[in-house]
Amino acid sequence: MPDPSSFAGADTSTNPWTRPTLILVATDLSDLDRLMPHALEQAIESGARLVLFHVMGTSAAVATDAIGMPYYDPSSALEFATKALEPWCELAGRQGIACDALVREGHPGQNITTAIRQFHADRVLLGTRSRSRLGKLLLGSVAEQVLRSVNLPVITVGPEARVSAAGRERVVLHATTLKETSYPSAELACQIAANQGAKLLLLHVLPPLDQGGSGGPIGEHIGQSGQPAALDSAAQHELSLMARKMAAAQPGIPVCPAIEPVVVHGNPSIEILATALERDANLIVLGATERSAFANLTRDRIIYRVLAHARCPVMTLREPQPTPAPADRHGIALHR
Repeated sequence: MPDPSSFAGADTSTNPWTRPTLILVATDLSDLDRLMPHALEQAIESGARLVLFHVMGTSAAVATDAIGMPYYDPSSALEFATKALEPWCELAGRQGIACDALVREGHPGQNITTAIRQFHADRVLLGTRSRSRLGKLLLGSVAEQVLRSVNLPVITVGPEARVSAAGRERVVLHATTLKETSYPSAELACQIAANQGAKLLLLHVLPPLDQGGSGGPIGEHIGQSGQPAALDSAAQHELSLMARKMAAAQPGIPVCPAIEPVVVHGNPSIEILATALERDANLIVLGATERSAFANLTRDRIIYRVLAHARCPVMTLREPQPTPAPADRHGIALHR
């Protein structure tokens, strides 16, 4: 699979992250109505083949006989899952999209990551859970395991996501920390926007104006000054530099029609969601570090809340880890 650190500057006409040749749609069957409009839209844009993939847990193959005694019946469960996937394959075929359905039995997370490697998937689509009785949006253990395990773009489609209306300006929103490790996901967002003819919003969230502390991973301070005006100016300058770098024409690489830097103050997850809603974004792109987002997604409130509440699909890409400072013989980091 491609290495995010080598993504920048790649030719998007052949790069599998921007123009996938195979998209794996991981479904629990209950989310097909939500996932498939986005899967079909992306397949049409890129010419990708779709693989609809469902994993039956062991409990799904347990039936009851006439007197209520449970027994193992995998053939009936397999038939049910296959019949649920067939109409979507037929719909894809009518739209000129190559589509296959595959059902396996076992642990969903492990089987999905195995299928990604087996089919050399370039992109994964999966759903997040709907609201529970407690009113809490849950990401789901399967989605969390996939996000932790794979090194390629993963698109999650939450219960509130919808397909963009035809004829509207397309907008891709990338929330950035402005760190060097955020550039691969920013480049990916830019090249996806270029392929779609969409505007790219580069969003950086600073801490609330009435707080002196850090606003979290998406809202870390720029520079040493604690003055809001200085922070705004520094962040705008960094965003403008990033925009100019990505807008620079390179042979064979399409250029974004428009890149707009945006700096706001507030809670990062709230501001990301609010900006995406206000600007009617059709995709949010987030870079996530191994430590903050994939070690335990349910504890990373920024990534988790955006995935759960977004009104559009959210693409996450694992950011490369910064090179640690060398340590002396006692294991103490040596800073140069």
